[in-house]
Amino acid sequence: MRVLDALHHAPDFAIAPAAHLLAALAPRYPRGAVFLGVVDPGVGGKRGAIVVEADGRRFVGPDNGLFSILWQRARRALCHRIAWRPERLSSSFHGRDLFAPVAAALATRVPRGWLEPKSRPDVRLPAGDLPQVIYIDHYGNALTGIRAASLPGKKIVLVKGRRLRHAGTFEAARGPFWYGNSLDLVEIALPRGSAARRLGLRVGTPVHRAQETRMAR
Repeated sequence: MRVLDALHHAPDFAIAPAAHLLAALAPRYPRGAVFLGVVDPGVGGKRGAIVVEADGRRFVGPDNGLFSILWQRARRALCHRIAWRPERLSSSFHGRDLFAPVAAALATRVPRGWLEPKSRPDVRLPAGDLPQVIYIDHYGNALTGIRAASLPGKKIVLVKGRRLRHAGTFEAARGPFWYGNSLDLVEIALPRGSAARRLGLRVGTPVHRAQETRMAR
């Protein structure tokens, strides 16, 4: 069994941005992969614990919307409630005590009696694009929740009062720009610099689309 760290510093407490990041990351992994996903500000509360199967991949974690984008966009999806509980379950560390053991068990075998069928996740976020910054990497590039396929290259991105044009590469840009990144998301970047610092971006900053306008002759 191979364990990979897909992303270990998702935005704190930000379920919707994390859900869109996960939906973009997951298709890069093979069918049969088991994901342990924990962005869980309601840990110890009333939110449930689930396993979602989406297009051949399984996702273990809280029922708080984290897996709902995957669920709604999948061609085939199933949901299960986690019925199993460890002998000791802390009120603040379900990632360690509950979700990690279930994910490990699913990766090696099918644990009998651990899961119960469930019609759907309790919390379902809107399945469309999220028009805001959802992640900022250590270079200061700002990923958005907008799928690049929905934004042709002639479109303008509006953010913090700035109109940003598309560029195919960092080399082709002369200032802050947007492009479709390796996750097929719209990303705001700056050649050899931090777009987040230059533009004052943070997770949650709104990003709008606008049709390019031409100057009248």
